[in-house]
Amino acid sequence: MRTRFILIETSHPGNVGAAARALKVMGFDEMVLVAPRYANVLRKEETIQRASGANDVLDKTRIVNTLDEALEGISHLCATAMTPRDFGPPTRSPRAHFEMLLGRSAPQTQRVAEHVKQPGPISSIGFLFGSERFGMKNEDVYKCHVALSIPTHPQFGSLNLAAALQLVAYEWRMALGGFPVASPVADANVADAAQVSGMLSHWEKALIEIGFLDPEAPKKLMPRLNQLFNRANLSPEEIHILRGVAKAMIETAQAKR
Repeated sequence: MRTRFILIETSHPGNVGAAARALKVMGFDEMVLVAPRYANVLRKEETIQRASGANDVLDKTRIVNTLDEALEGISHLCATAMTPRDFGPPTRSPRAHFEMLLGRSAPQTQRVAEHVKQPGPISSIGFLFGSERFGMKNEDVYKCHVALSIPTHPQFGSLNLAAALQLVAYEWRMALGGFPVASPVADANVADAAQVSGMLSHWEKALIEIGFLDPEAPKKLMPRLNQLFNRANLSPEEIHILRGVAKAMIETAQAKR
């Protein structure tokens, strides 16, 4: 779904750069600035530094003079506002609204949804963020279908612009399905049975040397160690390390005699 992030009257270049970075890591790239404080904000050094490599997002970013220009082509508008506005749109958390918007309401959201009008099908969505100094103006909030309020500490709820944008971008990305979390790649280089057996023989000698294993009454120590190391799927490098430990135990025990 087409997604646009709209920053209104931004005053700090660093926030523009940080916003570009926040969008890129969440897989979004459409940002529009409405009447920013600096006309050349996209070329300022602080902006580029804070973007941390998201230069392609900055390159695509448009600067317009009015909010109406920024809203062109967007069918569903979401304001971001910490406090509800009288006569304004409904206020919801990003997660609750996105679940409702995409028809995947959780049970606790469904009870609320029964009493509010469900949004119709949408083809594009815009997220509006107000000035760092003043937040969103009432007249801008009134243009929107919903006011998103990020749940924060009751006594300290003010978020930095880029931080708020990052949270909304994350919640929207997750609502759209998210990205797969990379799992550690299993080491295909697993030691063979002969290497494990040789290492266990080395360890058996070492355990006898330090008095931990009684060769006359070994019980089930070595079979249990064998099972433990088999479950570990040791690599040849790890076998080498364990042999080094066994060698050090033997040498230390013999030196004390």
